[in-house]
Amino acid sequence: MSTNVETDIIEAATAARNCALALFSKFCVGAALEAEDGTIYTGCNIESAAYELTMCAERVTIWKALSEGARKFKRIAVVVDTNRLTPPCGACRQIIWEFCGDIPVVLANLRGDTETLQMAALLPRPFDGKFLEEADAEREADAGAKS
Repeated sequence: MSTNVETDIIEAATAARNCALALFSKFCVGAALEAEDGTIYTGCNIESAAYELTMCAERVTIWKALSEGARKFKRIAVVVDTNRLTPPCGACRQIIWEFCGDIPVVLANLRGDTETLQMAALLPRPFDGKFLEEADAEREADAGAKS
């Protein structure tokens, strides 16, 4: 069962799930992201007939928060209607890592089951901007050595 600390973010994600447009998969997902200042941003999955244009709830939520100016986050919750708690997909794991870092990820279902995992447990050895910075530095060092 969820703790009192988790209740607000789970309730927000559950409410967002009710707005999901999962016309094809019928797999409705809601997400809620808490910013450093306590503001909770929500989102739901939105499917397109052109499947590759479909957007997951987690990414909708993060884009919404970023577009409102939030930059630091405390935790994210994902709510589904399945017996087994469902973690974010790979694309969402990447985006959560890049924009939120190693935050707690609260998984919940409509039956009241919850589990909280750190993002690093869901995405070990993540790819992020540090790799690009290191590659730039290596290219600059190589160019300097050749001149």
